[in-house]
Amino acid sequence: MALGQLGSIILVGAGNMGGAMLSGWLKKGVPGASVTVIDPSPSDAMKTMISEAGAHHLTALPSGAAADILFLAVKPQLMDAVLPPLKPVAGSNTVVVSVAAGKTLAYLEKHLGEAAMVRAMPNTPAMIGRGVTGAYANPKVTDAQREAVQSLLKVSGPVEWVSSEADIDAVTAVSGSGPAYVFYLVECMAEAGRKAGLPADLAMRLARETVSGAGELLHQSPDDASRLRQNVTSPNGTTAAALAVLMAEDGMQPLFDKAIAAARDRAEELGA
Repeated sequence: MALGQLGSIILVGAGNMGGAMLSGWLKKGVPGASVTVIDPSPSDAMKTMISEAGAHHLTALPSGAAADILFLAVKPQLMDAVLPPLKPVAGSNTVVVSVAAGKTLAYLEKHLGEAAMVRAMPNTPAMIGRGVTGAYANPKVTDAQREAVQSLLKVSGPVEWVSSEADIDAVTAVSGSGPAYVFYLVECMAEAGRKAGLPADLAMRLARETVSGAGELLHQSPDDASRLRQNVTSPNGTTAAALAVLMAEDGMQPLFDKAIAAARDRAEELGA
């Protein structure tokens, strides 16, 4: 579905994630006049962008407001206060999209009533158009509404639909939180380089450029990660020596198993 044909959109929350998505929508063809942003204190840069695009900014939802798409981009801990005034908007012709981690459809329905709803989990690279989003739609979402939501979400990167809402917690653990794992990998590589004798700033530059370059190679290459790893690894060479440690029984895989499980379990707790 073309972004110019989505109908009216109310975006609640214009912080880092909401603002990034709004910026992408406007750049890709969503008419500014079709978007209303509800945020009590957006940044000056966000106010300027909203104004220049011809979008509407309000600090609170006016009575009688309606939208084809109600997009919730507020922090999970603020949802209790934010949702009740939005109930009149969640009508029979509206699809509600939430990107709040851990907040289940049952939770949303408790505040908004039964409606067409999508839970989505983008990640922070969405801010540069290189994110990935996992999404789940409840049975009330029509094919047309799903297509509309897909059009909005894919502005920030690929969209992967899952068949069970429970899978969103695993998506959160893998890709939602995943950028932090990659950033920590850079920290660990840099610190190990420092301990191996490199100046700390040089070690950080090498680690940072290596990880970002490897990510771009993975993005552009038709080969999967396993093949790319094998391409770098000469038999009995330096990479093989390092991988023997990282791929040992007590190496990275069991650590990641525990980390992903911990993140998934925490997502489940937040939704309880």
